[in-house]
Amino acid sequence: MHKVKRLKTEDKSEDCQESVRVALAQMTGVDELSDSTEVVEMEDVNPTQFNVEKRSWEDLRKIIRNSRQNMGVIVSKAPHDFQFVTKDEASSHSHRIYFLGVPYTTRDNSLLYCDVPKKVRQDSLLVLSWKPMFSHFQTSPRHGIFSREEELLRERKRLGVFGITSYDYHGASGLFLFQANSNLYYCSDGGNNSFITAPTKPVEIQSQSSGTRMDPKICPGHPDFIGFINNNDIWVSNIKTGEERRLTFCHKGIDNPKDDPKSAGVATFVTQEEFDRFTGYWWSPAAREELDGGKTLQIMYEEVDESEVEIIHVPSPALEERKTDVYRYPRAGSKNPVITLKLAEILIDNQGTIVSTQEKELPAPFTSLFPTAEYIIRAGWTKDGKYAWTVLMDRRQQNLQLVLLPPALFVPVNQDESSRQKSLEAVGHNVHPLIIYRENSDIWINVHNIFYPFIQTNDEEFTFITVNESKTGFCHLYKITSVLQQGSYDWAKGYTHSEGDFQCPVKEEVTLTSGEWEVLANHGAKRSSCPQIWVNEATKLVYFQGTKDSPLEHHLYVVSYESPGEIVRLTKPGFSHSCAVSQTFDMFVSHYSSLTASPCVHIYKLTGSDSDPLHKEPQFWASMMESSTFQFDYNTPELFSFKGKSGFDLYGMLYKPTDLKPGAKHPTVVFVYGGPQVQLVNNSYKGVKYLRLTTLAALGYAVLVIDGRGSCQRGLKFEGAVKDKMGEVEIDDQVEGLHYIAEKHKFIDLSRVAIHGWSYGGFLSLMGLIHKPDVFKVAIAGAPVTLWMAYDTGYTERYLDTPEKNQKGYESCSVALHVNKLPNEPNRLLILHGFLDENVHFFHTNFLVSQLIRAGKPYSLQVYPNERHSIRCPESGEHYEVTLLHFLQQNL
Repeated sequence: MHKVKRLKTEDKSEDCQESVRVALAQMTGVDELSDSTEVVEMEDVNPTQFNVEKRSWEDLRKIIRNSRQNMGVIVSKAPHDFQFVTKDEASSHSHRIYFLGVPYTTRDNSLLYCDVPKKVRQDSLLVLSWKPMFSHFQTSPRHGIFSREEELLRERKRLGVFGITSYDYHGASGLFLFQANSNLYYCSDGGNNSFITAPTKPVEIQSQSSGTRMDPKICPGHPDFIGFINNNDIWVSNIKTGEERRLTFCHKGIDNPKDDPKSAGVATFVTQEEFDRFTGYWWSPAAREELDGGKTLQIMYEEVDESEVEIIHVPSPALEERKTDVYRYPRAGSKNPVITLKLAEILIDNQGTIVSTQEKELPAPFTSLFPTAEYIIRAGWTKDGKYAWTVLMDRRQQNLQLVLLPPALFVPVNQDESSRQKSLEAVGHNVHPLIIYRENSDIWINVHNIFYPFIQTNDEEFTFITVNESKTGFCHLYKITSVLQQGSYDWAKGYTHSEGDFQCPVKEEVTLTSGEWEVLANHGAKRSSCPQIWVNEATKLVYFQGTKDSPLEHHLYVVSYESPGEIVRLTKPGFSHSCAVSQTFDMFVSHYSSLTASPCVHIYKLTGSDSDPLHKEPQFWASMMESSTFQFDYNTPELFSFKGKSGFDLYGMLYKPTDLKPGAKHPTVVFVYGGPQVQLVNNSYKGVKYLRLTTLAALGYAVLVIDGRGSCQRGLKFEGAVKDKMGEVEIDDQVEGLHYIAEKHKFIDLSRVAIHGWSYGGFLSLMGLIHKPDVFKVAIAGAPVTLWMAYDTGYTERYLDTPEKNQKGYESCSVALHVNKLPNEPNRLLILHGFLDENVHFFHTNFLVSQLIRAGKPYSLQVYPNERHSIRCPESGEHYEVTLLHFLQQNL
């Protein structure tokens, strides 16, 4: 064991203490810090240590470049975003599957398809060929330069690929709409069973508007029309005639955001980053037929006013111009945007020409109708267009309401008083919002994507399938029937909210799944495929993904919603799966892998008796991608679990050093994220995403990854252990897991342990060195949050409440306020951060460093001038990895 010498800190200068008090007082109103600080310095005296070979910077570059070359070969170019289309009886193929993928001849995502034969030989492996939809088509911006809007959306979605990253599809017409090369394009295939047999050329949608057109969507009720966002307003275009019309007029186009705070149809930063909603407008699926043969098309949209949201300045990518980019950023405890929902109507004649457009608003202010609603987290329309719907959440995110909005509720905007009164009288007393479901939690409510409304067969009732995590502490499916209780409201006389307004009683709530496991609903949607359910109304079955077999594996299951009970697993165990089910429910595709098997993508056919659809057997049908046969030194991590002192089973992964020496103690790296909504430890392939961990093991380090309390897929109580405090139980679980592995494997050198992570993992790396300096010899913190009152409302307040209500919690977990607890020894702390980071602003590192200097504490800092929160430039990525290896070999 290493020797530990404990010293009381001597660095308590009045200047240092005063700066901390001032910073804290400015952010929270707290004016004192605890004086109970202790510093631990470490001496390494173990003669049996395995010493990692010290290589030159250039040699480390070669190692990283070699591993990156390998990664280029094995990187999963797996297909994703599947769309099944059924072929006619005369065809030799049952389905055509459209998808996004990276053809082996390019580096860009493109729109591709496979034809699935009706008959296959069971004694041979059929690998379907990927056929391009387009030929000689530029999918990425020339010179790789994205507009500011595109670049920021890529950050919010964590997109690492180039080319076509999403598409919209209209089944009846076979129309595809997508963004590529910073422009909008469309093409057709499969409409009326007319399929292309050779690559086609997409049609560019011309525009008279300036700026980048974003978030394109096809109008379901009239596919000649598309919507898109341009300069923070909604526009529509007829792709056949070229007619284009601006629908909303919120944004003035002024460069200074102080004078131009409004937008329409655009999801705000917090909505995208923390709630995974990337759009702010929704087409009605039905076009309303008019008497003269024309149609009315409807779009519900969110209008946002950020007048009271704080403005921040972040360095611009054009650093040489010495400019800054300006953002609206609501930090914890400050004002959020003012939000409302509106309706845009487009009247077209029978030739498809736009006759008029009209904006409509709710008959009373949004804050009057829904006084507790802080966030619009989801929205859409019922399948028949009878209702728009929305999911609203309060600021602490402990109360959710699911609301139906009749389109007739909205009235024209900008009317004179007389006309407005007539419009309000025309709404009718019995037309009002309907709150059909509520969820309440004393921890928090995790946002999800699962809401399946059935077509109404009874005007007095509304039935749907959704999930609830608060009832049992685990996310499960429920079929709910609510009574559409009608009230009477005289909108012309004004509206004052009363408790219970619009509330509809739940008539029946049927539990479809249960147990101490999770239905996958949305956790970490940015970082993986977005979970959903597939409902077969003919057989009364619902297909979903979950963790019933193991919290370490995702599987596809099916259960009856008519007579729930038995839950049938459709995917094979020993792997983690991400699936998509065909619209005809006779096939599904699974992208799956394990720790030892690289990803493959297989198609399965559900076979068996139609009289027992629940027990149809999945039969392997064809392959879309096989596991890579490329051989390289992939150090497969070993899964382990142990019972923590908390009473929970904790899971981890251990990368053993490649060159294990008998009796030798190896330096150890704890790689951590540790925060909510993320799961690092599972039975899926780690050879690409965590290639640097394999590289560390190959150099002689032991590498440990643990999902402690606070991480997801383990239930709300497990994740909610960080409520109102962060950085405590997470570090306790990392340390407990470290000692468990050290006891089990004697090659762990407890005198040489590093902790490293990015973002929340960077925050925990700093917390580890502050609270456990006797455990962690060095910390390498990437893009860390160092002052939680400077992070955004949507994330921070979910876990810590507001600074005003939880001053102690904010103080205890803001590492920049506890620098006097950090070691006095040099070379124990390395901080890395992208200078352009608009998520965890460079302010966090700047403030931390200023406090370190005031406290006289040693540190190392690596800044990436042209990077945001994610390191994207290959040269920056290489430099970061070499810096990591070099710092470890010199100081661990």
